[in-house]
Amino acid sequence: MRNAIPRLALLLVMASPVAGASLDDPARNAMPPPAPKWLRPSGHVLFSDDFSDRELKNWTADREGVWTVRSGMLKAELPDLKQEHSFLYAGSEEWTNYAVELDVCGMRGVDKGVAVRVEGESGIGVDLRGPGYQDVVLNRREWPMGKARVTNGNGVWHHIRIEARDHHYKVWVNGALAIDKVDSRKARPRGRIALAAYSGGVGECTVYYDNVVVTALE
Repeated sequence: MRNAIPRLALLLVMASPVAGASLDDPARNAMPPPAPKWLRPSGHVLFSDDFSDRELKNWTADREGVWTVRSGMLKAELPDLKQEHSFLYAGSEEWTNYAVELDVCGMRGVDKGVAVRVEGESGIGVDLRGPGYQDVVLNRREWPMGKARVTNGNGVWHHIRIEARDHHYKVWVNGALAIDKVDSRKARPRGRIALAAYSGGVGECTVYYDNVVVTALE
């Protein structure tokens, strides 16, 4: 029997309100507003992608048919079924201290986020939860590490920065520090990044990402 809580629990614990998905939702094919201007952070860049080349040659997806590049932006879309998920991986499992910044725009659904320090299928997840929640959460596998109130509506770009330095994690949303947490278990010393698509209990997910940059931290 298929596990009712799939691999998503190893990265991001995302809880969405239960509701019926609409096949006629106009947001399915709607384009988001133009992505923010590309602003490269200072420091030694380990990885960057603004998707202008329309390719995903430096990324690895865990399933086909979810991740595409549309109008110079990364798009993820899942079937209208509950608890569907997919991850798109980049970088090296040897990365230790680094910061990742990106822009994200959810068009349908609740959850959108990124995981850091990913080894295999396990990492530290950041989930920016929209309609019904309006918060950001930090998780180590299925264990919550932090949560903060953050307004983040669909159809709007939001900027996320995550710093992973030793076992100290900081999360900024739209320039404001939201979470500042030390992992007392010292569970994840290194790993790559992963972008997430998750339909959750609402049973829908269309999300765009852009301007992904990973920089080394001393």
